[in-house]
Amino acid sequence: MNSPEQSQLGKPVAYPDQYDAALLYPIARAPKREEIGIAGAPPFFGADLWTAYEVSWLNPRGKPQVALAHITIPCETPNIVESKSLKLYLGSFNGTAFASADEVRERLRKDIGEAVWRGAPAPASIGVRLVLPDMFDAQQVQELDGLSLDRLDIECTHYTPAPELLTSAVDEQPVEEVLTSNLLKSNCLVTGQPDWGSIQIRYTGPQIDQGGLLRYLVSFRNHDEFHEQCVERIFMDVWRRCKPSRLAVYARYTRRGGLDINPLRTSHPMALPANVRNARQ
Repeated sequence: MNSPEQSQLGKPVAYPDQYDAALLYPIARAPKREEIGIAGAPPFFGADLWTAYEVSWLNPRGKPQVALAHITIPCETPNIVESKSLKLYLGSFNGTAFASADEVRERLRKDIGEAVWRGAPAPASIGVRLVLPDMFDAQQVQELDGLSLDRLDIECTHYTPAPELLTSAVDEQPVEEVLTSNLLKSNCLVTGQPDWGSIQIRYTGPQIDQGGLLRYLVSFRNHDEFHEQCVERIFMDVWRRCKPSRLAVYARYTRRGGLDINPLRTSHPMALPANVRNARQ
């Protein structure tokens, strides 16, 4: 089993410019899910929405081509792909000629799909969409909708995850709310580099104490975990402690190395949000 510590994170590496699918480094989701009490199939749906801003290759005449890539990885996959390995993999396209953008898209879909589904009895596909330069000016910038928790003037004293801060009014009538914050920060599990994010929590059920929720989100400030793992931890803590009947947790993290990762976890089937960046991304 691949571990984060064995990856290329935080290590000097060569940056190949010839196509090499073997650069992708899958890491199993299961060990971190076991840490938060998930054994077997998780109690949520969702996906990890990646945006790659540094995608380039050569056309058959050697002329460089550029694009953005939107990659959708279902949370049912047994693995994530470590982000530096994805950066190295994408960089390996730089000096390689492809017949068309469609060939590049299919190569991305096949290679990344094989890595994230590796070990599954019946591997499935992933979603890949390339945005070519003639559509760059159509790319939107949009903040997460909802009531901002950041308006609250609160004292914060916890900087490692403190689920005990979460409470809800279980004896009152249920509500439906969408709450947001730009104050999510955690650290890379291996390098300790800061990961900055915005988060949206959409739920139906007993009203969640907003001050406690904001303090809880702030408590991730010194926590070391990958983006996907933080969102799953937040989902499970809110699910268990606040008892909503429906819950969706969606985070958008700022990019590093030309990549951003935006996990969604939801208690019920729902349409994936459009992969639209916010201002900090």
